[in-house]
Amino acid sequence: MAPTFSDVSDADISKAIVERSSRQIADHVKSDCVIVGSGPSGLVAARELGRSGYKVVLLERNNYLGGGFWIGGFLMNTLTFRAPANVFLDELKVPYETVKKGLFTTDGPLACSKLIASACESGIFVMNLVSVHDIVMREDGRVSGVVVNWTPVSSMPRNITCVDPISLESMVVIDATGHEASVATIAMNKTGLRLKGEGPMCAQRSEDAVVKMTGKVLPGLYATGMSVAAIHGLPRMGPTFGGMLMSGKRCADLVKKELGKA
Repeated sequence: MAPTFSDVSDADISKAIVERSSRQIADHVKSDCVIVGSGPSGLVAARELGRSGYKVVLLERNNYLGGGFWIGGFLMNTLTFRAPANVFLDELKVPYETVKKGLFTTDGPLACSKLIASACESGIFVMNLVSVHDIVMREDGRVSGVVVNWTPVSSMPRNITCVDPISLESMVVIDATGHEASVATIAMNKTGLRLKGEGPMCAQRSEDAVVKMTGKVLPGLYATGMSVAAIHGLPRMGPTFGGMLMSGKRCADLVKKELGKA
């Protein structure tokens, strides 16, 4: 009986993986924008920039994309959104239920997978299991990239972790790392920037404030999503995600305005 699948060796498979991945990484060591963090705000920013023709690298330290967008709150797969963020669900063709005027719920895995697919289809390049260890900064003080290494390297015993990182240059870096604001924290240590830390939870105040304060932190460095709250001392918003989506959109619009290429 003839085999069902093509006659391809294990070496052929390995070579295909290595060659394609190496080619993609080499092609993206310089880009228009590096986005660090693939939660909802990072995914929306990547999607908007990618669809506008910008060369975007999306970095994620975990082996999956989506952050807390997968599971909503309290390990339950229900996401909540307040109007007008439901327009994003309409755009992604994600069905949702109306709980009361201005409050909507939907399925986390469905909404997250749709957003991931839409972002990837925009032409961005994703590097997961990659962590940012430092920023690249020009003499004029502008952030112009990030220094990265594979996430598992940091878990290795210190006496065998002599694995040098590489740098990825970009016109703009977006910190979408959430509550940690890890890129802005690195910038703080390098430049004297002071992060205020998140305030206590208040969704009503937080979502509007996060969207309003989304934007430039330093020349070349922007923040979106909960990174904005950590930087500016805003309340946290808990398990509601409209502000995350709208913050990602606003950040992308501001970056497009600065780069002015699309």
